[in-house]
Amino acid sequence: MRKVIEMAVKACGNARWAFKVSEWRPSFEELKLACSCIQEEERRRLAKFVFRDDFDASIIGRLMMRKFIAEATGMDYDAIELARDEREKPFWRNSSGSDCHVDFNVSHQGDYCVLAGTVSGERDRKIGVDVMKMEYTGGKPLNEFFRLMTRNFSPSEWECIRSKKSDDGQIGAFMRHWCLKESYVKNVGVGITVDLQKISFSLGSKELSLESPTMDTKLFLNGELATDWKFEESLIDSQHCVAVSLLNIPANYAPLPFQRVSYQQLIDGAKPLAQIDEIYCHNIQRKEYKS
Repeated sequence: MRKVIEMAVKACGNARWAFKVSEWRPSFEELKLACSCIQEEERRRLAKFVFRDDFDASIIGRLMMRKFIAEATGMDYDAIELARDEREKPFWRNSSGSDCHVDFNVSHQGDYCVLAGTVSGERDRKIGVDVMKMEYTGGKPLNEFFRLMTRNFSPSEWECIRSKKSDDGQIGAFMRHWCLKESYVKNVGVGITVDLQKISFSLGSKELSLESPTMDTKLFLNGELATDWKFEESLIDSQHCVAVSLLNIPANYAPLPFQRVSYQQLIDGAKPLAQIDEIYCHNIQRKEYKS
């Protein structure tokens, strides 16, 4: 199974991985191995989560990052150093000796954790990703929820969202737009504190597909078409949409569907960075799942 991932990365210099976290209930041995394969500062950060669901999704994201860099560059797993920039976005710290530029982004929401990664010779090529479960669980009537979210979407985006005939259709369109916005702001590293009405999307394809990502959605920044930005959109399953933002990609670029990966695939070839801390793992096991 390791070769499947390795070939998918090295053949095209890109990766699109999805892990169904909601179905992962690691044994104590699996938990110990996973915790030993991430950096100490990340273990401290993850230990602060109240719920086990958030811990599980976050540690899978860390394993995805390390796996992607190792497979894309050939660097020894335990030699990879990850850090965070001033906006808390993870990056590959000790990449100075590499002859290629590696960028990646991770997102987790709903049932999935996803990674989008790119490898190229271009230093200005960047990537962002977001995944959303297309459901509304806010408790308020949908119209009231939309009213509260008015300032986050442009008039044309609201026109698209409200044009759907059913509540489910409107929720799906809302989540699709939100997913696109998140993928963009994560790419540029500004967060959702910016004026999101000035980041406006015009959807191309009306429906998304599991097998064939679409790239016909357009981005308008302050009313101007942003031609240097492209967006891959697809479904991971019938309930989850995913968007990948890409800056400065070649004209002949072909979008990639997301590939489901398992814990065994992510951990295959991994090397512990530290001794196993059973007390730490016991404390993690005591955390409760949300449901």
